Amino acid sequence: MLYVDGKWVGTDELTVHPEDRGYNFGDGVYEVVRIYKGNMYQWEGHLTRLFRSAREIMLDLPWTAEELSAIAHELLAKNNITSADDATLYLQVTRGVSPRVHDIPKGIRPVIMGFVRRKERPLADMKKGLSAQLVEDIRWLRCDIKTLNLLGAVMVKQYAKDAGAQESILHRSGIVTECSAANVFVVKDNELYTHPANHLILNGITRLDVIALAKANGIIVHEEPFTVDFLKQADEVFATGTTVEVMPIISVDGQAVGGGKIGPVVEKLQQLFEEHIYANALV
Repeated sequence: MLYVDGKWVGTDELTVHPEDRGYNFGDGVYEVVRIYKGNMYQWEGHLTRLFRSAREIMLDLPWTAEELSAIAHELLAKNNITSADDATLYLQVTRGVSPRVHDIPKGIRPVIMGFVRRKERPLADMKKGLSAQLVEDIRWLRCDIKTLNLLGAVMVKQYAKDAGAQESILHRSGIVTECSAANVFVVKDNELYTHPANHLILNGITRLDVIALAKANGIIVHEEPFTVDFLKQADEVFATGTTVEVMPIISVDGQAVGGGKIGPVVEKLQQLFEEHIYANALV
C-alpha cells in the first residue's frame, strides 16, 4: 500500500497529475529511511533533514513532525513490516499542482507520497567490496538539499557503469566530493578523510553516524577537501549511505585499493555500525 495525498492506494490505482511540479520540475524533497528488523533507523535525523530541505527550496510543509511520524508508522503496518523484516521507507513531498510556470506559485497545497519496500542488507557486497570510476561532478551546486532533481546523479552512475564499474566517485576540478548516491571516505595512515558538509555534498545520516563512531573509538577524522591524487594513494576507500551502510571500494579506475582487499579500518567501522544500528532503531 502507498500513501498518496491523504489516501491509501495500491500501485494499480496510482496516478500523477500532469501539472504536479514534482513531475514537471523535480520541485520537491524526499527521504529514504532504513528499516532494520521492523524498526526505523535514525528517523528523527531523516525528519530533521526533510524539513531543512523543504525550507531551503521555500516549501512550507503543512504537516507536523508527529503527523509525518504517524504516516510512517502506518506505512509499516499496512505493508505488514514485522520484526523479521529489513526494508526501506520512501517519503516524498512535491510543491503541488499548479499551471506550469517557472516561478514559485502561491497558495498551492503540497502533495505527499510514501511507500515501503522490503530490502535486505547488502552483506555480500560489504564483504567483497565494490569497484568505482572517477567521474566529473556535473550536478548542480546545492547538493546539500535532498531534492527530486536527481538526473545528474543518474548520469554519473551510468557513466561508471558504462566504464565497467559499480559506483562513481565524483570530483570537481580534481577535488573529490562524494559518490552518485552516497558519501565517500578515504583512509590514510589509519585516519579518515571526507569532504566537509557544505553545499557540494549531501550531509548523509550514515556519514554523520560513521564520523561519530570513528571519533568515539579513537579514529581521527578530517572533514576537509582532498584531491583525486590523494584518493588514489589511500590505504582504504569506502562509501556510506542509507542503503549501502559502510561499503568498501576496492578498486578505482581499475586500480586496486589496498591490494584489492577490505582493510582493517573499514572492517572495524562495519562492526561498529552494525552494533549501532540495532541499538538506535526507532520502534
